[in-house]
Amino acid sequence: MTRTFLQSDELHDLVAEQFGSHSRLTGLDRLTGGTKKGVYRLGLDDQTTVILYVWSAGENYWPPSPAAPDDPFTDASGAELFAANHAALSAAGVRVPRLIMLARDRRYLDADIALLEDVGGLRLEALMERDPAAAASPLSALGDALRRMHTTFGPHYGKVAAVTRGEASQTRRTEDIIVDRALGHLDAAGARDPRLADAHHRIAAHVHRLRGRVAPRQTYALVHGELGPDHVLVTPTNEPVMIDFEGLAYFDVEWEHAWLQMRFGEAYLALHPVDLDPDRLELYRYAQVLSLIEGPLRIADTDFPDRQWMLDLAEWNITKALAAI
Repeated sequence: MTRTFLQSDELHDLVAEQFGSHSRLTGLDRLTGGTKKGVYRLGLDDQTTVILYVWSAGENYWPPSPAAPDDPFTDASGAELFAANHAALSAAGVRVPRLIMLARDRRYLDADIALLEDVGGLRLEALMERDPAAAASPLSALGDALRRMHTTFGPHYGKVAAVTRGEASQTRRTEDIIVDRALGHLDAAGARDPRLADAHHRIAAHVHRLRGRVAPRQTYALVHGELGPDHVLVTPTNEPVMIDFEGLAYFDVEWEHAWLQMRFGEAYLALHPVDLDPDRLELYRYAQVLSLIEGPLRIADTDFPDRQWMLDLAEWNITKALAAI
């Protein structure tokens, strides 16, 4: 598809209504990193800036994929999810960008949009690489926020919006959802890579072995879904601010910690993790490896601009998946 991104002249009414008819837009920068929504920094003539989220087909690089209806981590994008999750994180005492306005009536653009506080562009990931000592304080504060999330429990697993509306119901064990998800990713990735096709039966058997060790449990807490140091901004006062949280769900905390361990590496222990079930954690670790093969291979088939990065990510995880068997 031919993608056309937001232009300054499309934002006149939005700026005038939200900031006053005297306000003028002086800058519009599309920020990199997003694959499901457009993220823009708007500069105003009073020298302030705000962030604009745009949910539209033209901003979403992901092609559709089959998924189980009770998998809370599929289709995790959209203004409705953003609004529900923003409220849930705020209630749990987690620092997120202040929401200025959310519009789903298309009165400004032919898309759902949200205006947010601009907390700056410093990602925790960059700070950890540049100055590990300076990253210690926001890492510790992020760990405190995660403990608040991971001790905020819901009656069922599922997307926060669905649980809040009373539409989520517990139909099967969470580990079975993850097994189905992992095997679906294996099928799709095997169709794109012959090494995975050849190892399909051994990988599937390994997934089932891991599943067999997991004891039943029905305790579901708030999890971000894919939290890495690139999903945390650090303010000038060293506050960690969580972003990209449309995938927020009530689920097993081991799903979160499998991702945190992978993304934070040696800094993981600075996050003060809650107690975890090692068997559940091991299953979820391997399922996420398969996810990080299938997803990157699928988006690499599109016009995503950094295709090679996705292919390299898939290759890294193919090596991990095969090494485990």
